[in-house]
Amino acid sequence: MTTPIAVFWFRRDLRLDDNAGLSHALASGRPVLPIFIFDPDILAGLPWNDARVTFIYDTVQALRAELGAKHASSLALYHGKPLDVFAQILRSHPITAVYTNHDYEPYARERDEAVRQWLEAQAIALRTYKDHVLFEKDEISKDDGGAYTVYTPYMRKWRKVQSQTTLTPYATAAKLTHLVKQAALPDVSLADIGFTRSAMPIPAYRVEHDRLQYYARDRDFPSLAATSLLGPHLRFGTVSIRQIFQHAFPRSDIFCNELIWREFFSQILWHFPHTPQRSFKPQYDRIQWRNNEAEFKRWCEGTTGYPIVDAGMRQLNATGTMHNRVRMITASFLCKHLLIDWRWGEAYFAQKLLDYEMASNVGNWQWVAGCGVDAAPYFRIFNPSAQTEKFDKQFAYIQTWVSDWHTLNYPAPIVDHTFARERCLQAYQQAVG
Repeated sequence: MTTPIAVFWFRRDLRLDDNAGLSHALASGRPVLPIFIFDPDILAGLPWNDARVTFIYDTVQALRAELGAKHASSLALYHGKPLDVFAQILRSHPITAVYTNHDYEPYARERDEAVRQWLEAQAIALRTYKDHVLFEKDEISKDDGGAYTVYTPYMRKWRKVQSQTTLTPYATAAKLTHLVKQAALPDVSLADIGFTRSAMPIPAYRVEHDRLQYYARDRDFPSLAATSLLGPHLRFGTVSIRQIFQHAFPRSDIFCNELIWREFFSQILWHFPHTPQRSFKPQYDRIQWRNNEAEFKRWCEGTTGYPIVDAGMRQLNATGTMHNRVRMITASFLCKHLLIDWRWGEAYFAQKLLDYEMASNVGNWQWVAGCGVDAAPYFRIFNPSAQTEKFDKQFAYIQTWVSDWHTLNYPAPIVDHTFARERCLQAYQQAVG
């Protein structure tokens, strides 16, 4: 193929409709070659049967099939480092520009800068667009231009700016006739990238009118099927954030506020890229964590002797999901009751959560540990028994995941709550004064 082409690089935007970067590529006047790269630097360290990899693989294969059936085209799949992949494409295709959507995580920023420099050396432009959030980077900032580090004023400013912003979707689907007309594009199998099929499904998201209408009332009760399950779909871009906001705005302020939390943490990661490794508030890195490996193992396995904590961890291990309220309880228990470094818990969630997104996960772990932006005061320590009484009074959630909780086989509490609370307060006071 000698006709100059544009390349669209799918990443966290695995959909054909309302896709900003794809829309711009299709409007470029050049035939568009869509690609997806299984990057070994991202795949390294993931379990061989990771459910998220299976979901991504199945999604891109579905896109290939749809493009073949409807548009006599396809999607090229590669396994390799992005620079090597682009060098391979360029050997057989003159490229005018590469289009993609922004990614805000530290590795992605470094990768994209390296790709940009390499492409520019070949006289090829890298053009990137906002697609993952409504507002990014410093688009929502204080009057003095600084970054918001407290959620509530950020949310108020976000809503004020949004009221003047259109949610009109990108009409991508109407332009798909501009794709490269070639069905026999490179493909890979799960085995080719070192993985096997996971038996753990990623459930469909649920944003029906009734669910949003009662979201504020029901969302904190883990035994109710009241949450949207949107996380993985927003993470991998199988749904448009513009369409979700457009659907949710007239139906639930509280639900929209949760989506705004996601945007808040995204801009925090952008402005403070050190936060995955270090506390936002530096003095909290002076905490003398106990980091007892045997206790961490019991927390991971859900055998702490605290039923609400164990229910959450067992749900996570079995399904890759955990109710949002219970995520706060389990995270607080690890940091505050066991005095185990929040980074240990964040890494475990990163391994297990189907909806793992670095910005939100790091932001929420630091919130619970008291060391992040807009953090809960360090002396706020969730009492598992009080949380159970308030949000699972009939033990319906606990019984679902910890059927042995009232038997002789169930372990005694790993630590006494009152003792753990005092120990935590002393350790934090010594670190931060």
